[in-house]
Amino acid sequence: VGIREAESRLGAYPHQLSGGQRQRVMIAMALANGPELLVADEPTTALDVTIQAQILDLLAGLKRTEGLSLLFITHDLGIVRRIADRVCVMQGGEIVEQGPAAEVFARPAHPYTQKLLAAEQKGAPDPVPSDAPEVLRTRNLRVWFPIQQGLLRKTVGHVKAVNDANLSVRAWETLGIVGESGSGKTTLALAILRLIPSSGTVAFLGLDLGSRIDVRALRREMQVVFQDPYGSLSPRLTVEQIIAEGLGVHGVDPGRNRTEMVAEVMAEVGLDPATMQRYPHEFSGGQRQRIAIARAMILRPKLVVLDEPTSALDMTVQVQIVELLRELQRKSGLAYIFISHDLRVIRAMSHQVMVMRNGDVVESGACEAIFARPQSDYTKALMAAAFGPG
Repeated sequence: VGIREAESRLGAYPHQLSGGQRQRVMIAMALANGPELLVADEPTTALDVTIQAQILDLLAGLKRTEGLSLLFITHDLGIVRRIADRVCVMQGGEIVEQGPAAEVFARPAHPYTQKLLAAEQKGAPDPVPSDAPEVLRTRNLRVWFPIQQGLLRKTVGHVKAVNDANLSVRAWETLGIVGESGSGKTTLALAILRLIPSSGTVAFLGLDLGSRIDVRALRREMQVVFQDPYGSLSPRLTVEQIIAEGLGVHGVDPGRNRTEMVAEVMAEVGLDPATMQRYPHEFSGGQRQRIAIARAMILRPKLVVLDEPTSALDMTVQVQIVELLRELQRKSGLAYIFISHDLRVIRAMSHQVMVMRNGDVVESGACEAIFARPQSDYTKALMAAAFGPG
């Protein structure tokens, strides 16, 4: 299944492998008994575009060489168009349309299929006001993890997770960060939020976070929305408790009614305030991600880090979440750092784009310039994997 140096990897544990390598191991497990049918349930959802392309090529090759039948389940229509011979479209537990892939894509008959095919990321964020203040700036930000060996744990080298990252984000502006798994995107965000040690300068609202300043006092102003809407919400708390949790931690508006504040922010993100006594498992994936966004927005932050906030969602819900984020930015002047492997979402959300590989920033600049005229070979490869050559 294309795992390099396979023999030396036999003793490795899953956490020591990248996302793409883990998916290859899962495919190898499935193939071990020589099956005639391989069921692939969202096998590329959490993978970046270049690894997605490799896994799809691997599955297509195995289908040819092993004579496999492949049942491929996904919410990514681009993948369906690329890999499927026949397509079944499901809604509410029923197959509402099926037929040859080319025919379904060219002439969709059911309204739901038409809605899915129309749900592509469109538009762009509003221009940043010329007088928008700078919210965040980093200079030579570096995150190196020591490699220690021997009885005395002597440092013999470093894993260079982030090397000399320089960036600036203003109010009303979105910086999109793209790159393969393991490129340092999330590590850079964690360093900016001062959740892991780093060297270099991080200035937030004009204050150097590397000095002896009390970062806890600024936590309210910087918030995060995580990738997994299923794992990032406590199943033991109601939606009201989840959204209001930060109010107590940061002592926000102690005189105001908490329930009213939760109702207000739920309405802002498109949720019915009457559902605030429900638990996360009673909501869909898109609704859970709206809850996570409400949890961040109730504190009225200046900076929000969005770490793959749409990757676990289907295409129609992705479009809704992107439009919601743009609307919140429009109203509140938020600065976003938007991390994603989906270049279509990055294009719809970002004013500036930074491309990372192996901890290095290989290219950065205005969004449309990067997409229209990528300079580095790596950026060109990402574009080709996402949109096809040319």
